[in-house]
Amino acid sequence: MPSQSFNRRHFLTRAVAAGALLTPGLIGRSAHAAEAILEPPFPLRKLTRGPKSHFFGYYDKCPWDATGRYLLGLEIGFCDRNPKPGEPLVLGLLDLENAARFAPFDETTAWSWQQGTMLQWMPNAPGREVIYNSVRDGAYVAIVRDVLAGTTRVLPQPIYAVSPDGKRAVTLPFDRLNRLRPGYGYMALPERHKGIAAPEDAGIAVIDIASGEHRLIIPIAWASRNKTDARFTPDAEHWFNHLQFNPSGTRFLFLHRWSRPGTSGWQTRLYTARPDGSDVRLHADDGMTSHFDWRDDRTILAWARVGKTDRFYLFNVDTNESEVMGEGVLTRDGHCSYSPDRRWVLNDTYPDKEHMRTLMLYRPADARRIDIGRFHHPPQLTGAFRCDLHPRWSRDGRQVCIDSAHDGARQLYVIDVSAVVKG
Repeated sequence: MPSQSFNRRHFLTRAVAAGALLTPGLIGRSAHAAEAILEPPFPLRKLTRGPKSHFFGYYDKCPWDATGRYLLGLEIGFCDRNPKPGEPLVLGLLDLENAARFAPFDETTAWSWQQGTMLQWMPNAPGREVIYNSVRDGAYVAIVRDVLAGTTRVLPQPIYAVSPDGKRAVTLPFDRLNRLRPGYGYMALPERHKGIAAPEDAGIAVIDIASGEHRLIIPIAWASRNKTDARFTPDAEHWFNHLQFNPSGTRFLFLHRWSRPGTSGWQTRLYTARPDGSDVRLHADDGMTSHFDWRDDRTILAWARVGKTDRFYLFNVDTNESEVMGEGVLTRDGHCSYSPDRRWVLNDTYPDKEHMRTLMLYRPADARRIDIGRFHHPPQLTGAFRCDLHPRWSRDGRQVCIDSAHDGARQLYVIDVSAVVKG
């Protein structure tokens, strides 16, 4: 089924930042700079402005608080290079009812361009408490902050994903991730297991958020030995990435990746497990799994390879069966996520030959795709410091928040999609 747009007419939204071609947080302009092409009826609101850059992080977390008034954001004085060890990132709240004023509340050196610092609202206190990663006494930790009272408490491990009830989190070695998948881990501290292909004492850990108690549940070494084949060469380095709980918190998803030193690219396996590390199940083992989201407790939507075919697949975690979703409509990998009511999938693309990214909605019930807009991506932002849209839903499913650099600096935007998703 071909792609469908809500309306064929395009609106060109331009937001040209003032100042010289190169200023802090601003990059040189191209012929397409400051260009975002929005399809009606999708109004675009720019929340933040230069000279500093602002972003949120990954697509799998909601930046809005429970009231919808405040939105979490990150601020930094540059956007066109990798951070140096020890460079701080500012965390703050944007008041959407007060010109999106940015109010900082902390700094951290534990951050990356692609996933920020795992900043998110606590699921059991989404109008009051946030959690994020930081550095204390030479170690990565997590901070739980009451943004109203200003009080904090420290967990002895950083967090990656928090369970839907807010009682536990799972995590992984961010120092190892920084080297093996630049742009996703942290470089504030030296890597502890460098030179070890598959450490026994590092991997996925579970953390009790109330007590801080934590334990290793799935070692990297275990993954390197599980169902081995010819791809597992003795010199291959192994790591974990992308952890996410299912809607009820009974299982979490993780990716096991490995690569040979000195080579580009990696191979991937898609697993799920219970939060205590038991009942580990392998769901995709054809070398490639990229972005994903849980549709429900039993079903994962993921851009993956089954056999020799790369598509969006629905994986049943109980039966291990898979089926293609969006054949001929969702034809490219993107940051996919289900709306809160599970009726829509939000997705984006990587830049095309004109350096434009497409943001879209997809309705599985009738395979209808509606393009929200196209956003220019400056080619100077590349590799680990590229600016992916990383679209995420508001809690009521009526708005979408993105990071974009189409106006020459990395900034936060909100798009109203209520005319379509509630229609």
